[in-house]
This record gives sequence, C-alpha cells and structure tokens, in this order.
Amino acid sequence: MQIYKTQSPIASKSNWLLSFVVMVLITIGVLFLLQGLGLLLINPLFGIPLDELLALVTGQSENPDGRMAFLFVQGLGGGLGFFVAALIIAKLVDKADLGWQQQIDRFKFTGFAIMVVVMIGGILFNGMLIEWNAGIKFPGFLSDLENTMREKEDELMLMTKYLTDFDSTSEFLMGLLVIGILAGLGEEFLFRGVLQPKLQYYTGNAHVGIWLAAFIFSAIHLQFYGLFPRMLLGAIFGYLYYYSGSLLYPISAHILNNAFTVILVYLNKLGKIEFNIEESEQVSLPFALLGLVLLIISMQVFKEKNKKILIHE
Repeated sequence: MQIYKTQSPIASKSNWLLSFVVMVLITIGVLFLLQGLGLLLINPLFGIPLDELLALVTGQSENPDGRMAFLFVQGLGGGLGFFVAALIIAKLVDKADLGWQQQIDRFKFTGFAIMVVVMIGGILFNGMLIEWNAGIKFPGFLSDLENTMREKEDELMLMTKYLTDFDSTSEFLMGLLVIGILAGLGEEFLFRGVLQPKLQYYTGNAHVGIWLAAFIFSAIHLQFYGLFPRMLLGAIFGYLYYYSGSLLYPISAHILNNAFTVILVYLNKLGKIEFNIEESEQVSLPFALLGLVLLIISMQVFKEKNKKILIHE
C-alpha cells in the first residue's frame, strides 16, 4: 500500500524510460554536486590542505581531523544527497504526493516491535548468505574479472575501516549520524519511497518492483561480494513499506541495521567486545534456518497487523 500519487506525464507508463533516465541523471548530478561542495568546504571547516584531498578520499589520510572531514563529505554527498535527489524527483519532476500524514499515522509501536523481530530474523539468515556470497568463485576464463572485483572489495573495505576506526566519542557520534541516520533516511527515501512504487507501477507487479529496487539498491554499492545479502536487506525494507504503507518502517529498519554495526565497531575499539568488521562471522545452518523461519513468520504477522490498520483507515 505504498503512496506515490502523481498525474505527471513523465511518470506515465509510456514514458518509463525517460523517467528512469531523468531519475539517474538527477541523482548522479546531485551526488556529484554535494560531494564537490563537501570537498570545497574541507579546508575552511577542518583546515585540511587541498593537496591532502587524494589521501583523504582514499582513506589514507593521517590528518587528525581527516576522519571527521571524510564523514562530513560522505554525509553531504551520500545520505543527504540521496534524500535531496529523491525530493527533487518526487516534487519537481513527478509532482508526486507521498501522503506523509498518512504514512506517519500508519506507523505504530506494535508494528515497530514486529519490525525489530523481522530484522533479527533477516540478520541471522543473512549471516549465511554473507558467507556464501563472499566465497563465490568464478570460472577460470573469468579470473581477471574476479581479481578486479576482489581488489575493488579490498579498496572499499580499507575505506570502511578508515571511516569506522573512531578515535573519539565525537567521531563515533558523527559516524552514527552519517552511516546510520543519513544513509538510512536518504537511501530509503530514494529507493523505497520513489523508485519502488514507480517500478511496481511500470511492471504491474509489486514483488517484481520490490526485488528490482532491492537489486538496484545493492548494485549501486559496487560490491559484488556483498550483492546478495544487501539485496535481501533491500527486499526486506521493500516489503516493510509495501505491507504497511509507511516509509517510516524501512527508514527505521535501515537506521537500526547500520547503527547496530557502527555501535559494534566502536565497542570493539573500546575493548568491550570482539568484533571485526572485515570478517563475516560464520552462522551455523540451524541458526540461519531459525532466522529464515523467524523472518517469514514475523513478516506475515507484520503484514496481517498492518492489513487491519489499512482496512480500518
């Protein structure tokens, strides 16, 4: 019961290709613009010389303010960028109404509690999927492609480790804001709030729309060895929105998922727990199956609970 009401000609089925081209161009344009703005502001805000920018954006900066500056650029040109792009597409291009008051009214505490159980089940099952995806081997004739993807994966992991190797409480809080809140808000607004309803409308099938949006959401992270676990998460977020008609559920779920990882990383840095973001913990088959069962059952309960709310509405 997603809400994306528009009568704009560009959003019609006959103009689906034009609609996607415009959507891609606006998103890329906004991301580049805001990232560029963020880089220009690094020197006046953090005092980092321009000749250190390359080291900064590759996660190799040794400047004491480098991590805060990098998080600032990521927040401005990442999560906030997706949010601004979605806003421009929905309001200025498609002239769509997302019915925010309805979405807020549909967000209930009981639904939130069930959503948490859904995420627990999804995380447990995803543990096995992460391990499987990370161990995929390509045929011999595709070895060069596999090596390139592995190298890209290593580069992105270095950047992730640099971003989350918090040296202070202020860096940790900045990480929570950028990686948890802004990423969850911006990505869900664009991929679930705008893209998913459009895909459902163009394909005529809600499930196709959900999984296509989830695939695109995962693919834009450019990490093949995390493609399928992230796609499953995207689909979970998609069904939370589809069954409830409130974008606040997938936004909350996304923020909780990201924030949980950031908190674990920081607790590991403080020596409170052992957690290595670089290693995927092996989840036993019984726990993975338990997670799958929990995911299916809790999602069905979530669906039925929200069906009553929507009928009453």
